Amino acid sequence: MTLDPEQMRQRRVQRQQQREKERKKTLIKMATAGCFLLLSAAVILATINNPKSPSQTPQDTTAENIQNTQPSPADPENTVIHLAVAGDLNVTEAVVNAGGSDYNYEKVFLDVAPLLANADITALNFEGSLYGAPYGSDRSAPQSMAQALSNAGVDLVQLANSYSIYKGMDGLSSTINGIRSAGMEPLGVYESAAAAKKGKGYTICNVQGISVAFVAFTKGMDGMALPPGNDGCVNLLYTDYASDYQEINVDGITKILSAVAKEKPDITVALLHWGSEYNDTISTSQNDICTLMQENGVDAIIGTHSHYVQQMTLDASTGNFIAYSLGDFFGDATRSGSEYSVILDLEITQEAKSGKTKITNFSYTPIFTVAEKDKPLRVLRIDDAMAAYDAGYIDRVSEDTYKAMEYALTRIEKRISGE
Repeated sequence: MTLDPEQMRQRRVQRQQQREKERKKTLIKMATAGCFLLLSAAVILATINNPKSPSQTPQDTTAENIQNTQPSPADPENTVIHLAVAGDLNVTEAVVNAGGSDYNYEKVFLDVAPLLANADITALNFEGSLYGAPYGSDRSAPQSMAQALSNAGVDLVQLANSYSIYKGMDGLSSTINGIRSAGMEPLGVYESAAAAKKGKGYTICNVQGISVAFVAFTKGMDGMALPPGNDGCVNLLYTDYASDYQEINVDGITKILSAVAKEKPDITVALLHWGSEYNDTISTSQNDICTLMQENGVDAIIGTHSHYVQQMTLDASTGNFIAYSLGDFFGDATRSGSEYSVILDLEITQEAKSGKTKITNFSYTPIFTVAEKDKPLRVLRIDDAMAAYDAGYIDRVSEDTYKAMEYALTRIEKRISGE
């Protein structure tokens, strides 16, 4: 399936307008608070009659985008696009409650929206369903959560994961329709065998003349099996997906990648829900899957499911990229290591002279799900949140959160480098 480039452009214009409205509301509140602080400061300064402005020491903060490779030199003759990918959004009661009584999630994603929206294509993994009330404890999210993700800049939503058929095929169909109603495209799943046959297991986006193919697979569906007659409705990495996860689905994987190859995309990206939860071990079958996919034309493999950030590598000679896990984009943040993750940025370059296209660089922005007493969950960029704390902003994070963020930065760097 190929997405219409003009429709994608229109979606981004609409999302930008929505974000501007939210940004203006936030700026008005900040300006009001800022004026009060400035007035208070002026009174204090006048009282102590100090003619000199207080000196300011530059803060030692980390750059917003931590780059682990040198940025590619600008070349006006080449075409460069950026793909942003976030990790798991885990639908739980606490996550649903972050939207308040009116289920409004715009503020939850407001701080990270620029990272999602400024890329040419943006994807993440949605672990839950859009099946109606009750919300949260039953893994169902309100439609407004999907709309907030769309408004924040998300284009593609991986639904091939542990909760694909948590509510059966009706739940899968409802979630697919909800994602599309919000202006996004689901990946790795289909509402029926007929739709799966028509969709062929992949989605292609054309951006600035570069075609990027996306495939999404899951190791399994929390022990559940597809009902008879629904083969192909979820892209699967293993044939024993409802039990042991030992037998790689070689035929199923290669069938989809062969169909992708016939489209001759410039880049192929595989989003994989795999590995073990809360475990850093990379299994032998995961490495075998990487080899199988790279041999069949996949350029980037990006994982989720472990809830932890894991190693990332880029082969500069081939442009092959692997991120074993991005961690949790948004979840309960109750388990150590799951509260922080990254939003990945992949740089894709098409050479004007040769026409060759490959992944030329990657960077990542550390993010943190803030869970503080009497406050709703929210997702923040770590570096900006720490800088706001240092500057004494009114809505700054707590001291405990600041220290947790400081620790997270060191852990993220080590995890990604494989130390």
